[in-house]
Amino acid sequence: MERPTYFKEKRRYPRVYLDLPLDYWVKYDSRVRAGIVVDASETGFLIYSTENIPIGAKLRIDVLFPREYELANFEVFAEIIWKRFVERTEEGYQYGIRFLQIMGEDYWKLRELLIRKIFNS
Repeated sequence: MERPTYFKEKRRYPRVYLDLPLDYWVKYDSRVRAGIVVDASETGFLIYSTENIPIGAKLRIDVLFPREYELANFEVFAEIIWKRFVERTEEGYQYGIRFLQIMGEDYWKLRELLIRKIFNS
């Protein structure tokens, strides 16, 4: 049975649930902050953080993930395009993040992670 059109995925790249730790730096601020990648695609993230950051802020993001028997990381430069206040065990924010730049090697790490997650789900 085909899904009704109002459930049709409109994104160019599918979102994949990840739940990975990240460190990020807001442009012009040297203080490192922590968050969680909730889901990802080839063009952006949904992240959670307890910090209140304005829409439009530019970030350098470093994501840590398991790769075989070791930990690996990749880095992206991104912009916050939306945010939403959420209540968990502690209050925080969800952010929609759009990539501005990702180096070739890091892009392939991200892509490998997404593909592996899709096929292991």
